[in-house]
Amino acid sequence: MDLSILYRGPLASCNYDCPYCPFAKRRDDPATLRTDRVALDRFVDWAVRNPHDDRISVLFTPWGEALTRSWYRRALLRLAGLPQVGRVAIQTNLAARLDFLADADTDQRRRLAFWATYHPGQVDREVFLRRCGTLRTAGVRFSVGVVGLPEHLAAARSLRAALPAEVYLWVNAADGHRYDAAQQRAWTELDPLFGYSVHPHPSAGRSCRTGESVVSVDGSGTVRRCHFVAEPLGNLYDGSYRAALRPRPCPLVSCDCHIGYVHLRELPLYDVFAGGVLERIPHAFPDTASEIAAAARPAAAADPVSGG
Repeated sequence: MDLSILYRGPLASCNYDCPYCPFAKRRDDPATLRTDRVALDRFVDWAVRNPHDDRISVLFTPWGEALTRSWYRRALLRLAGLPQVGRVAIQTNLAARLDFLADADTDQRRRLAFWATYHPGQVDREVFLRRCGTLRTAGVRFSVGVVGLPEHLAAARSLRAALPAEVYLWVNAADGHRYDAAQQRAWTELDPLFGYSVHPHPSAGRSCRTGESVVSVDGSGTVRRCHFVAEPLGNLYDGSYRAALRPRPCPLVSCDCHIGYVHLRELPLYDVFAGGVLERIPHAFPDTASEIAAAARPAAAADPVSGG
């Protein structure tokens, strides 16, 4: 089967102090870092063995910043070198040096992808852009995004102007922030798919690919349908999760996070992001992304809405 895995280990430390993030400037103690490294190595070893002969794609979704840790850089290269891995991607602020990519061959670079977030006030824009340039030079796929706070709008516009046209700039609606029509228009000018982020999606009873072809795995190997549904499906390492993989409706009232709602079957996002679901890259950006978004965008709300 084709199986997409969202992996999140114990790591929760971050080198940034963004005021909107609960993990800002958090430091994991040495014991937590050792546990995280051992857990990640175990996961990669499982992927190497591939006991069920699956076609695997992996997205690392750490609470904190993982790319600054050497064991994640090694894991990216090791997974990208496996023929059974279609894609290995990571959510990152790009704070780490990227010289490890020099050790990747052409096939590894083709399988690697980065979901990069720009945090104004935490990193110099030119430094961030140089790191994006390193990814482009290496031939590694990536998207870039920002949190849609009012104080980030000017920086986001400046970033969009500086990025190559073919790089998709996504915008995440900020938790708890209410967007009026003018604000929605301003952010949608930067990200034609912003409407999906700003509106929570009703999901109760709706068909979702999570729990069937997409799963969440934590550091102990516990498998869940996604990061937002606590019920375990089994364990990765004893294979007990396999019997639980099947189509199932979502048990939650709504879904307001991209890594969740992108998998809802009633939304057209698998078509929009065809070939780039894990790394959040539309398949036709920039030439026809606006047209795709216009055809697929949810109806705009008449009243201000709160992002999530």
